[in-house]
Amino acid sequence: MRLVSLRFVYATLLGLVIAGIVHIAAVLAIPHLSETDAVSRARTSESLEHPQPIYTVATGDDPSPPEAWLPIPDPAVAVGVCAYDLTDGPMRVSARTGPLSLSLAAHARRGAFYAVTDQAAVRGALDLVILTRAQYDEALADDDENDPSRDVRIVAPDNRGFVVVRVIAGLPSQRPAANAAVQAVSCSTDTATDDTSKDTSGKGTGR
Repeated sequence: MRLVSLRFVYATLLGLVIAGIVHIAAVLAIPHLSETDAVSRARTSESLEHPQPIYTVATGDDPSPPEAWLPIPDPAVAVGVCAYDLTDGPMRVSARTGPLSLSLAAHARRGAFYAVTDQAAVRGALDLVILTRAQYDEALADDDENDPSRDVRIVAPDNRGFVVVRVIAGLPSQRPAANAAVQAVSCSTDTATDDTSKDTSGKGTGR
């Protein structure tokens, strides 16, 4: 009976030691993992005015890349990324709709929190604006009741994140147009202006 108790104590201590080693290893790995997550990798596109190409659809003269750091479920879908930092101001992603299906998906560190397609476009334009709660409340207060904003406003769970732009090339002949449609999307930071120069449309200046 005493031998069984000693074995149980030994196994318990061994389990605690192993758990401690795993915990320490996980803590030490956090800085490395945080530098290679999607949000961190997308930050290289923060200063760009158009999406950073992540996956371009293969055309006759331009083969598709061998890999991309975002999952690519369909080789006929062109993908680009716009990163944002809301401490600089709200993030505006503007797209003109056309014959190809287009979608925008906003991501934070915990994953996607909003998605919209070109079906939500108004007069051929789709404006997705990502804001903090304070920026959202300020935008609402500034709205003109006689000329309501057509923006699709989304409150982000974090200050940093990125928007994924996807355009589907249904036919091989549409592949160049799909790549071009991703690059035609505009990514900008809305900045505050004073009362004398404020744009009555509610749009700030680009990044």
